[in-house]
Amino acid sequence: MGPRLALLALAALLLASIAALAADLPTLTGRVVDSAGIIDAGTRAALTQKLADFEAKGSDQIVVATIPSLDGEEIEPYANRLFRFWKLGQAKENNGVLLLVAPNDRKMRIEVGYGLEGTLTDLHTKLIIENDMVPAFRAGDFSGGISKAVDDMIMVLNGNPEELEARGKRNPAGNGAPIDPIVAVFLILWATIFFGGLAMAFLPPMFGTKLSPGVYRWLGMTFRYGRGPGGSSSGSSGWTTGSSGGGWSSGSSGGGWSSGSSSGGGGFSGGGGSSGGGGSSGSW
Repeated sequence: MGPRLALLALAALLLASIAALAADLPTLTGRVVDSAGIIDAGTRAALTQKLADFEAKGSDQIVVATIPSLDGEEIEPYANRLFRFWKLGQAKENNGVLLLVAPNDRKMRIEVGYGLEGTLTDLHTKLIIENDMVPAFRAGDFSGGISKAVDDMIMVLNGNPEELEARGKRNPAGNGAPIDPIVAVFLILWATIFFGGLAMAFLPPMFGTKLSPGVYRWLGMTFRYGRGPGGSSSGSSGWTTGSSGGGWSSGSSGGGWSSGSSSGGGGFSGGGGSSGGGGSSGSW
């Protein structure tokens, strides 16, 4: 009974954690939900009207959302959960799009519903993020970057992707996105430890002066190599090659999260659509 009760308690705790996580999602109050307060009032009103007019002409639904922080969660699963919670797009068409920005984490994502993945492709969303949003956000112009991104999404969904694709060829995606400094430092340290360990294991015996069995002098340092099962070790440097357990994620957001209900404040709500993780993410 003890282990069974422990498993039941663990399952209850897990369900409570999931419920608490879902409860943190913002309420859908309109086509622009600026919880982070980074869009000026004029742009917010213009975007709301533009998105309403676009939806009225067809049925595709675009919603812009900003949140202060992801609280440690990756943006891909968060955007997918939020999309499903708000049920963006029509139920049979799954033709919703979510543009999400988390300024404290310096991350953004365009999440695309199932039904629009063939029109607003991953390439298009990547071009929009890197050519529209990233440069504007780095300049501190959140309103301008989001407005330009919405314009380009509407242009592509209206069947005119040529201009966006031509801009992408003039400014290849990725050229303006430098590697994250933390990742760069990690890679440098890992390379130093790995290749340094290999060098200390093989170079002293090859190029150094042998002082005694297992002891070599090279570059002013003395290296002692034991015969333990773990291979040779350097008594001077103490370096080890160690394996790296990087916490990178694949970027897939196809999780099956669902809210079970649509929150439609302000007379606006999603139409019952869903997303399987199509779209692109970026940072600045």
